[in-house]
Amino acid sequence: MNRLKDKVALITGGGSGIGKAMAQRFANEGAWVHVLDLDTDAGRKVADEIGESGGRGEFAQVDVASPESVQAAIDSIERIDILVNNAAVSSIGNVEAITSEEMDRVYRINVKGVYYCLHAIVPRMKEQGRGVILNMASIVSKLGIHDRFAYSMSKGAVLSMTLSVARDYVRHGIRCNCICPARIRTPLLEGFVDEHYSDRREEYLSELSEYQPIGRMGEPKEIAALAAFLCSDDASFITGSAYDIDGGVTLLR
Repeated sequence: MNRLKDKVALITGGGSGIGKAMAQRFANEGAWVHVLDLDTDAGRKVADEIGESGGRGEFAQVDVASPESVQAAIDSIERIDILVNNAAVSSIGNVEAITSEEMDRVYRINVKGVYYCLHAIVPRMKEQGRGVILNMASIVSKLGIHDRFAYSMSKGAVLSMTLSVARDYVRHGIRCNCICPARIRTPLLEGFVDEHYSDRREEYLSELSEYQPIGRMGEPKEIAALAAFLCSDDASFITGSAYDIDGGVTLLR
């Protein structure tokens, strides 16, 4: 539990869900964690909890859809060893239902938000001669999911960006990988179910669980465990890879 000792890690969307779990796990592994989130209260709470547990946590309010906001946050951090592009929004609907405005919203956050962080941080890592980048993709990067047109588009782009960065910067000591989760039981998912399926909440949660052949949804801490490994020196021979963590969906569906 000390694989990230003295590493400086930046995690976007680190105030809740998977991002929060990664921030806590990275801090437990010895990293100095910078939590970047649009939600000031949530992000600061995570950073404070890390500090109260004896770790090192900092918070910065960042809108990943704003290049100025991203650049200002990155300029304030002296050294960045690890970047985790986790911030994203969900979207439901097929190609007929999704409006142009919704496509723009998802693209602005899920695609350009990742690009803005990469564009700002890769030169720093290149100058350092080292760095690790982990992007949060999804199983929708690889297979079709009902009514997820815009979201699938965005996560397919994240997978492509991962491969491109891995190829272009492998000679500069920069590793770049992505994680492709299936359904993970996060507060965001719980809120979605409460909002749209309150009349049959438990039934719908069971349906979401059964979609994974393993019979349940994943937990944020399980994603965090894989992320900690991929960002550590234990994974020093791994780059340009997309890791499925999906309860058997990709293989068995």
